[in-house]
Amino acid sequence: MSMSHLYGRRDEEEEGVEVESFEVTDWDLANEFNPDRHRHRQTKEQATYGIWADRDSDEDERPSFGGKRSKDYTVPVSFVSAGLRKTGAEEKQLKGEGGSDDSDDDGPAAPPPSRAPKKLQMGNFRGNQSQRFAGGIQSGQGIGSWEKHTRGIGQKLLQKMGYQPGKGLGKNAQGIVNPIEAKVRKGKGAVGAYGNERTPQSLQDFPVVDSDEEEEKEFQKELGQWRKDPAGSGGKKKPKYSYRTADELRAKGKVAGRATAASAGELAQVKVIDMTGREQKVYYSYSQISNKHSVPDEGPPSMSTRDQKGSGFALPELEHNLQLLIDLTEQDIIQSARRLQHEKDVVVSLSHESRALQNRLDTEQDAIQRMEAVLALVERFPSGETPPGEGPTLQECARIFETLQTDYYEEYKMMGLADLAVAVVHPLLKEKLHFWDPLKDSSYCLEDIGQWRAILESRDMHSSGPDSNMDPYHRLLWEVWIPVMRTCVSGWQPRMVGPMVDCVEVWAPLLPLWILDHLLEQLILPRLQREVDNWNPLTDTVPIHSWIHPWLPLLQSRLEPLYPPIRSKLSNALQRWHPSDASARLILQPWKDVFTPGAWEAFMVKNIIPKLALCLEELVINPHQQQMEPFHWVMDWEGMLSPSSLVSLLDKNFFTKWLQVLCSWLSNSPNYEEITKWYLGWKSMFSDVLLAQPLIKEKFNEALDIMNRAVSSGIGGYMQPGARENIAYLTQTERRKDFQYEAMQERRDAESVAHRGISAGVPTNFKDLIQAKAEENNIVFMPLVAKRHEGKQLYTFGRIVIYIDRGVVFVQGEKTWVPTSLQSLIDMAK
Repeated sequence: MSMSHLYGRRDEEEEGVEVESFEVTDWDLANEFNPDRHRHRQTKEQATYGIWADRDSDEDERPSFGGKRSKDYTVPVSFVSAGLRKTGAEEKQLKGEGGSDDSDDDGPAAPPPSRAPKKLQMGNFRGNQSQRFAGGIQSGQGIGSWEKHTRGIGQKLLQKMGYQPGKGLGKNAQGIVNPIEAKVRKGKGAVGAYGNERTPQSLQDFPVVDSDEEEEKEFQKELGQWRKDPAGSGGKKKPKYSYRTADELRAKGKVAGRATAASAGELAQVKVIDMTGREQKVYYSYSQISNKHSVPDEGPPSMSTRDQKGSGFALPELEHNLQLLIDLTEQDIIQSARRLQHEKDVVVSLSHESRALQNRLDTEQDAIQRMEAVLALVERFPSGETPPGEGPTLQECARIFETLQTDYYEEYKMMGLADLAVAVVHPLLKEKLHFWDPLKDSSYCLEDIGQWRAILESRDMHSSGPDSNMDPYHRLLWEVWIPVMRTCVSGWQPRMVGPMVDCVEVWAPLLPLWILDHLLEQLILPRLQREVDNWNPLTDTVPIHSWIHPWLPLLQSRLEPLYPPIRSKLSNALQRWHPSDASARLILQPWKDVFTPGAWEAFMVKNIIPKLALCLEELVINPHQQQMEPFHWVMDWEGMLSPSSLVSLLDKNFFTKWLQVLCSWLSNSPNYEEITKWYLGWKSMFSDVLLAQPLIKEKFNEALDIMNRAVSSGIGGYMQPGARENIAYLTQTERRKDFQYEAMQERRDAESVAHRGISAGVPTNFKDLIQAKAEENNIVFMPLVAKRHEGKQLYTFGRIVIYIDRGVVFVQGEKTWVPTSLQSLIDMAK
């Protein structure tokens, strides 16, 4: 670089062209590293136009710039060297010129004059820089002084994290232990070009096994394999000879046979040209290509090896013939090994097949022997040519069948030997049951049939009627036993019910369900229907229930068609009946639990209650001479009539007259002791069940109220001494008895519920008991939403509103809430 370039501005000024210098002066360095330097504020024009903005006259311009003369930007720019390494001659020249210039400088802090040299020596720059940096670090002065121009956020953040001024960083203020070491690279190569660059410190801090040296060795080893002649051109390579035994050839033939299994047909005669090596090779099948690298030790001879061979001993024909002989010999060995293996496989297969055939032969021989034994047993059964009385008996046939089932079960099932019973056992059983009368000896031949059931009945077959696939045991009963019973039932008198019921009950466990249904529905029930049609309750001396009810356990709901005719005939017979005749109750009483509740109630309302109402209307109530027979005739039907029907009957036809007689008696100066005895006497005629009924209880309480009013008002003039007290005592005693009876009834009901154990469990409190009672009586019991009385939840019990407090039920009355018993609550809800 010429001196004209170093001092380019001076020369250019002489020519009239201004060129900006890019050198770095001492002023630039001092100004750059001076934190107290003047920082001018950018004007709006400078922010808008940038470098094209006009400069103010008072602006602190850079000394190297000239005036405000316009610049010619069309001329080329000459860059001024600064800070580059120069040659020795140039450095000497620069030192010589720089010494004279430096002597004229006043100091580094003042800006240099405009005509001063613009080139700064590199050594001085580096010296000043190192001195400035080193001095600052060594002295420790001025570190962090820049924080006075800020708000001190860095120092505050460090102090919040535990830093204390004057101490090092870290948990224990230890600072950095060892600084990071740098390792100088040898040359200008890239990273890793000069080997491992790790320092001792990194090896100590990060003791990781480095495999670079091993990789380098492997790389050099592999690199040597690509040489044409690693041993050198002058060295001689010892020839290698390959020896293969017959076992190796056979093993090679097995592998080649598995690999080339798909090379048959057209793939075996394909011409293949191999150009992957140094020389062109021709193969005549794909199998040869697959065998190309089968021997790793053999490889194509190198050029040096071929050159080493003497040109005077080149016999390619002989080599070809020898190679051909070797290949043929190898193929012969491989083919022989394959044929030997094939023959061994054939021997193994034939031996396996021979064993299988032998096993099958033994199995079939055993089956033939078993079949011969089965045939011998079957031939013992009587045939059509056997004279009567000479064949085996029923017991001997049973033993033969048991032997077949136990010893020859497979043959018994496979050949269906159970069907032999149709031809063998049926004739013998028919002959035995020919003279059997089921009504006289119902258990005759029962054991024999039970024995054949255990032999012939199949658990797999479920017959439901007479068909071709019927079970052998079912066929035996259908063809042998049912005809005998059909004959017996056809001549049977239904009024003689005992023998026939006993016969059916004895044979029912041995009969299939469909045969028992056939016997009851098709044979016995039609006979009962015809007999019911012929029955006359007015003339027959034998009650109908005596020969119908024994069939209830067997026929059950099948007797429903017989009930309407029976009720119709009984209704006709009761048209002229009077309650004084007790025979009607004896005839009807057995049917109360047989008829449905609705049918029985309808029958009573139609035929009995009108007669009893007429009898009560004819009853005359006379306290001085009372006739009780009509009343007893009515009360005898208490168990036959429902409580509601009997209470309604008494309310309409008895209590009206009875209360009228009481009122008329009290109005004629009565004897209250006689009235008390009369009242207690009539009340004793009612059972506890009737007295528990609300309506009956209400009538007797009404009588007590009439007597109380009579003694309180003094009707009749003269009153006996103590009559008022006696009537009051009687009233209190009767009501106490009613309350005690109700409590006892509730306790009895609770005990029965606890003993029975209802599905919802034993009631644990009074509310659960009320709910259980409501379920038993089909009464709705549920709480009222958002309804309370004195903080107690209100409930609906039927149509009654109640609440429970301390185990007591309170019922809503007209003006107040009245405590009541559980039984009274149920009666009111009904």
